[in-house]
Amino acid sequence: MAEVVSQNDSEFKEFSPDTDRLDTFFYKNMEGPLHFSKLWPFIKKLLILSHGQATVERGFSINTQLLVENLKADSFVSQLEPERKNVKQTERHLLLKALKHAGNGHLCPVLRKTVVCGVAYHHGGLTTDERKLIEEAYAGATLCVLTCTSTLAAGVNLPAKRVILRSPYVGMGFISRSQYKQMTGRAGRAGIDSSGESIIICQTKDKQQLTTSVQSIQTFLRRTLCHVQSTQLDIDLVSLASTELQTLLDVGLVKLTSGQNGELEVTSLGRATFKGSVDIDRANQLYTDLRTALQSLTLANHLHLLYLVTPYDLGSQVRPSWMTYFNQMNNLDESELKVAALVGVSESYITKKASGQRTRKNVDEDVVERFYLTLILYSLWRQQSVWEVAAKFQLPRGFIQQLLTGAASFASCVLHFSQELDDLWALQDLLPGFVKRLSYCVTMELLPLVEIPAVSIGRARQLYRAGYKTLQQVAYAESSALVKVIEFLSHKAAKQIIASAKLLLTEKVESLRDEADVMTTIPVDMPTKTVTLATEPGSSPASSLTLSRSQTIRRS
Repeated sequence: MAEVVSQNDSEFKEFSPDTDRLDTFFYKNMEGPLHFSKLWPFIKKLLILSHGQATVERGFSINTQLLVENLKADSFVSQLEPERKNVKQTERHLLLKALKHAGNGHLCPVLRKTVVCGVAYHHGGLTTDERKLIEEAYAGATLCVLTCTSTLAAGVNLPAKRVILRSPYVGMGFISRSQYKQMTGRAGRAGIDSSGESIIICQTKDKQQLTTSVQSIQTFLRRTLCHVQSTQLDIDLVSLASTELQTLLDVGLVKLTSGQNGELEVTSLGRATFKGSVDIDRANQLYTDLRTALQSLTLANHLHLLYLVTPYDLGSQVRPSWMTYFNQMNNLDESELKVAALVGVSESYITKKASGQRTRKNVDEDVVERFYLTLILYSLWRQQSVWEVAAKFQLPRGFIQQLLTGAASFASCVLHFSQELDDLWALQDLLPGFVKRLSYCVTMELLPLVEIPAVSIGRARQLYRAGYKTLQQVAYAESSALVKVIEFLSHKAAKQIIASAKLLLTEKVESLRDEADVMTTIPVDMPTKTVTLATEPGSSPASSLTLSRSQTIRRS
């Protein structure tokens, strides 16, 4: 693109966004030359996707008449290949009729022009009915391209083959890691596509968003709008940033190198905190708890591991019922009571609280409340239903479900956290299978069944009792046979379960095949080494054995 501009510098300088068209400029200068034959189709697609959307992305009001003018005959939406425009014309015209009906006879002129080409937009200006129709049309492949604002991109839960971000900004802020993963995570959905693509379009200035020194941070802050408004807001932006930076230094997430420029460097704990998406205020506490636990980790049961992955922030939301707490402690065996003592919960303390007596021991109340949540998770872990656990602990079912979801999420965070710290190597081996099982909270024999997208926990138990214990058995089952042995299972649901199992089985086979191909392929960086072996007395020095990269042996 820079070459196009440089070759047509005088014409480009005269380019006026008010009277001239950018797509016409590139069409004129890139359509003909052969050396742009590969670049031009890509630029053409970008122009199609970005047509009329700049005003939406920057937050200004939309001039509908201007958008209609952009989509007239000289624009590239209208220049799509005839065979591509003729795909699914019946479905697209039905969609236009449905959109017009949803708008009480009114239809957006932009959608009237783009829908027939398989392109539509999705933003806050659409009604709920219009959004639903467009989402269903895209999911059914009636529409092939869907453009939306960066704010709503994270909320469109639709699978895609390719996600293109035209700017690394959400509103006025630079896109965060979690926002980027949320937007691009719908590309190449498991079970739908074997692969996906995500493209982000950046300018040179967008690549320089990282700073490595205190001075560069302060320089950057002085260039922001917030610094300009700091007098009116009565804040000292540089001082606030220095305070937060000092907090990061104090908790050990970053450190200053010994250089003269005060270079900043992320510590291993800082990388683990970022990788595990752990709250900065909790990072040191989590690290201390994990290291302490490894010194006397109890593996006779799963109670100790469940305590380590119980979320810290949910303990304050529940006040323990001391009598229930006492009853649950009485039901623990010796090894489980040892876990309670190791984390700091004594049986005598719970007994006194349940009987209303005063306690003199200095006990960490946060630990006691957190272990109470662990006992709830332990009941779920032992295959008790949400209804049973809610009745036992006298808590809402919604909170029990929230606790299980939060624990599964935090367990994944702990796993990624430990993977960045060498001294937590034992957890790196213990947690993967544990996290996977906690996500479904089922026994190990049910894990292959609950991994099937269309199978719930209850259905997995039914399949297991009916003799369908593996993914292969479900994949090769007959729908009529499933309907006969599983209660309240319709033929449609049975076919969906079998189809999902076959798809999952195919993915696993392909993954194993790729792994086998890698294992059986000779590495390209295989070293070539010649070894000369001693020969019999009297033989010539030329007699030797040579080992080459292809592992062939020849004697001279």
